[in-house]
Formats: sequence, structure tokens, C-alpha cells
Amino acid sequence: MPLWRRAAAEGMAAFALVSDARSHGALGAVGVSLTFGLIIMAMVYATGHLSGAHINPAVTIAFTLGRHFPAPDALAYIAAQLLGATAGALVLLAAWPDQPAQLGATVPSVGVGAALLYEVLLTAILMFVITAVATDTRAVGAAAAIAIGGAVALDALFGGPVTGASMNPARSFGPALASGTWGDLWIYVAGPVAGAALGVFGYELVRGSSPS
Repeated sequence: MPLWRRAAAEGMAAFALVSDARSHGALGAVGVSLTFGLIIMAMVYATGHLSGAHINPAVTIAFTLGRHFPAPDALAYIAAQLLGATAGALVLLAAWPDQPAQLGATVPSVGVGAALLYEVLLTAILMFVITAVATDTRAVGAAAAIAIGGAVALDALFGGPVTGASMNPARSFGPALASGTWGDLWIYVAGPVAGAALGVFGYELVRGSSPS
């Protein structure tokens, strides 16, 4: 597919992720975790065959570093993801101009060091799963969306009360821009990018040689 079509699919998936981010506390921690997992699962099924369903700049960067994705295409993907996430947050702002819960902005409830560590570890776990189902022919490809959505839901259940369990710079950038909540954004950029790199190289380490 042309790059612009693949990038558009990435933007639409990121839009769906962020525009679904606000629940006004009605769902509770488990409900919010399941919601994020389900929307990711749905978008992987919807766009995986079109763009690979990265939906996340950290995933795109990690795949590029791991030589699973062409570097010239990475910038277009990342730009589309950020634009889609921003559009989703602006829709929330239009619907909720009083900005309840900062429109789903991710804000840590712990210190900077602990928050950064959580985001690194949560994203590393997610990226380990993504790398397995997306790059290893021994993994069951048809269940990739379930595995990835499940990893997102479990990470969100575990880390949501601590950092918001972003694992995705675009997911944090859109609401931060729309709500003006910038103070801790760097955590949600540095943590997921570092964690995704750990995840992709960690899986490469344990996988060994690719099957013939």
C-alpha cells in the first residue's frame, strides 16, 4: 500500500484510542483497563493488515531500531500517530470544554523516578508481546490482536493507578496538548521509547535464529 494510506490507518487507530480515553470515572480501574485493551485489539484487527497497527510512536521506533520496519517510513507513521491522537483529544475537548480529568491526560501518582521506571517496564512487556506475534512465524498470527490487547489491558490494570499506563507517547501527547497538561509529558516519551527498545531486543535475544 502507498505510505500515505498506511499512515492514515495509523492516524485513525490513534484517534480511536485517544477519543475513547475519557470515562469520567464511571468504569473503575478494571473497566478502564479492559476498554483500552479492547480498543487496541479492535484497531489491530482493523488496521494490522493495512499498516501493521503500530498505533504508537514507541513501537514504530523500536521496530525501526530492530530492523523490522524501514526507517524512511517511520517519520510518516509517527507524525500520523501524533496527529490522530491530537485530533482525538480535540474531539474530547469539544465535547467536554471544562476538561474533566484533563481529558484523559496521563499524570503520575508517584515520584518521577518511579513513574519513569513503570513506563519503561510496562512498555517493555507490551513490546515483547508485540514483537513475538508480529515478527516470529512460530507465533499464532491470527491471535495477535488478542495477545496485544490483553497485554495492554493487563499493563493498564497494573500500572494505571500509578502512571496512567500510557506506554504510548501519542496517547499522552494528544490529551496533554488539548488540556495544557505538559509537566510530566517527558516521562511518557522517554519511558515508552526506552521500554519498547528493551522489549524488541529482549525478544530478539530469547528468540535466537529465525526459523527457516
